[in-house]
Amino acid sequence: MNVLLPDRVTIIEVGPRDGLQNEANQIKTSDKISFIQALKLAGIQEMEITSFVSPKWVPQMQDASEIANHCLDDKRNFVLAPNRKGIERVKNTDVTAVALFAGVSNTFNKKNSNKETNELLNELVPIIQELKTEGYFVRACISTAFYCPYEGKINLDDTINVCRKFVDAGVDELSVADTIGMATPEEADLLFSSLLKEFPSTLLTAHFHDTRGMALANIYACLQIGISRFDTSAGGLGGCPFANGATGNVATESVVYMLERMGIETGVDLEKIMKALDHIEPHLSKPITTPHRTLYKKENKTFIK
Repeated sequence: MNVLLPDRVTIIEVGPRDGLQNEANQIKTSDKISFIQALKLAGIQEMEITSFVSPKWVPQMQDASEIANHCLDDKRNFVLAPNRKGIERVKNTDVTAVALFAGVSNTFNKKNSNKETNELLNELVPIIQELKTEGYFVRACISTAFYCPYEGKINLDDTINVCRKFVDAGVDELSVADTIGMATPEEADLLFSSLLKEFPSTLLTAHFHDTRGMALANIYACLQIGISRFDTSAGGLGGCPFANGATGNVATESVVYMLERMGIETGVDLEKIMKALDHIEPHLSKPITTPHRTLYKKENKTFIK
């Protein structure tokens, strides 16, 4: 099969935010900053660095302002903010790129924000419009785009309608997530093909969790239709505190290895990703066991390409 694949792919590193938000150990701010800086040295140009959520519900993110103040540079540094209160905290920093989020599933949104989907979207739309007026880059993160842990399979039209609400509000980017890692390559092809057709002028990013080992296959399916932006997490760190069974995101090192072997540029140095994991792994509640991490340790910290 002769498929024209992208020459270059953009990796959006989500480890410092999505990767650490559900970590059992409370990680020191200085260790998070060291991790972020090491990831940037590895060539990461876009990254979710923290989240301005309620410290009551996600204690790991209670140092969001300090992280933002220490980690901003000329790269695109996203911070997540779930609501008006979070946005007001963001505005007290020099952050210029904000991520907002909503699930497609009513039940997921109720458990996450105590609002049903339409109610949550109606609250977010004026916030997005305000942020755009003030010059922010706005990313919309769409959870449960394929499946929901409470409602099962999500209707394709429902996902497109949620994305349309965000696009109409003026977002720059849609990050569309397989939150519990149930999507197949066929389903990834169908949804992202539909999104490309519906929203040709909006940046589209695919966000796959590797719960069932399908993430790389889903990424390949997306590459074949022209998607060239992917959320990944170094070490496969991550999980959603509001979605039981949502294990880690697809590992940055696995995605970069696959792409580079396919002749697709990423600008990311695999060995330096391993060095970044050296900074954070001692502070985690369990060791990192992705294939490349295991090989790296086995070969005495010499990365085998």
